[in-house]
Amino acid sequence: MFRSMLLASIALAAATPALAETQALLVGNLIPDAATGPTGPAVIMVEDGRIKEINRGTNIPYKADVVVDLSNLTVVPGFIDLHVHLTGDPGGDFRDEAVDPDEWGVVMGVKNAALTVKAGFTTVREAGSAQNTAFVLRRGTAEGKIVGPRIVAAGPALSIVGGHGDVTGFRKDVLAALDTGYTCTGPVECAEKVRKASRLGADVIKITATGGVLSQQGRGLEAHFTDAEMKSIADTAHSLGLKVMAHAHGARGIEAAAAAGIDTIDHGTFADEAALKVMKAKGTVLVPTLMALEGVRARIGKGIYTPTVEVKARQALEAAGRQVTRAKAMGVTVAFGTDAGVFEHGSNGSEFALLVKAGLTPAEALASATTVAAKTLGMENEIGRIAVGYSADLVAVSENPLTNITTLEKPSWVMVRGRIVP
Repeated sequence: MFRSMLLASIALAAATPALAETQALLVGNLIPDAATGPTGPAVIMVEDGRIKEINRGTNIPYKADVVVDLSNLTVVPGFIDLHVHLTGDPGGDFRDEAVDPDEWGVVMGVKNAALTVKAGFTTVREAGSAQNTAFVLRRGTAEGKIVGPRIVAAGPALSIVGGHGDVTGFRKDVLAALDTGYTCTGPVECAEKVRKASRLGADVIKITATGGVLSQQGRGLEAHFTDAEMKSIADTAHSLGLKVMAHAHGARGIEAAAAAGIDTIDHGTFADEAALKVMKAKGTVLVPTLMALEGVRARIGKGIYTPTVEVKARQALEAAGRQVTRAKAMGVTVAFGTDAGVFEHGSNGSEFALLVKAGLTPAEALASATTVAAKTLGMENEIGRIAVGYSADLVAVSENPLTNITTLEKPSWVMVRGRIVP
């Protein structure tokens, strides 16, 4: 019975992108948000992509065009991943960027967007891509042309000349041809590049505040931008209504980015007490991306990375997870992000167990990917919980995740913006 009803509803959803139908979801155990916990059986009514009504029990309050039986499953809010790279896969040669056209990133992105949403991630923050690839994917999923999550897209990251995020490792003439146009030196030029990113469609500004693990330069993992440059970036972005996410590994680079007013520190690998103290004072959110280092761990020592990258990777692996433990102890907000693309897309849910291993409770781990992540995006009135008026972003799993967090790794059913994911 369940299978036939589910297949019928999937077919109808795929054939009706306008979402005109009324859908009744029969839920076995509802967790509207991590703080509330399980509330038992419920019926969720969905219309035009939004949650219209939630009723306790099993009675459908009015006629529905589609009934979906989830009575043997637990339903939670759709997950939010604050750091993904949809347009690439792990393990590629760094020279691919000199060979593959930008359009290939769209092909990869269509594949990876589907894998991501099927894993329960109904919203993602795309953390760096070619100029238009993520923006095209954003439109495609929003209009229901392709299967995928809601995408909050940064576009190309801002970086220093020759630093992480800039093109390195090629001849001078090749470097000129591959230039992204988003490197900057000095506060004025950095402000200009923020405005350029905003004009061309960025939802968020991404910067590489420190060196990176997988880039082809060995100058360490500390601060790249000057304090004045980072403050200019943050102030300019905020004046345009945009938040700033900073790739940051080294402690002093993390501290400087937080002091400048950057909104999230992504990775935060070597965050120490001094850096976390500034983050706490400024309200800066940590997005630890623990799965990224698991992806690195699986590839290190196998000839995949260059010698330069291997050295930095081993340094990062030694510190993996400690930033989460320290952040929780100091009261720094931890939000969910994975850096998917460094590891295989669709495995994002494995981050939950890593967060718990690092010290979060299952409820805190679930909140990090729902209510906390939604607030980090400034979308807490739209996504992150199951409530009337919110986007119908829902995930059904086989067990209560507050007692078994690993159940979130393999969703049984997903809905994004009222569309059932096939």
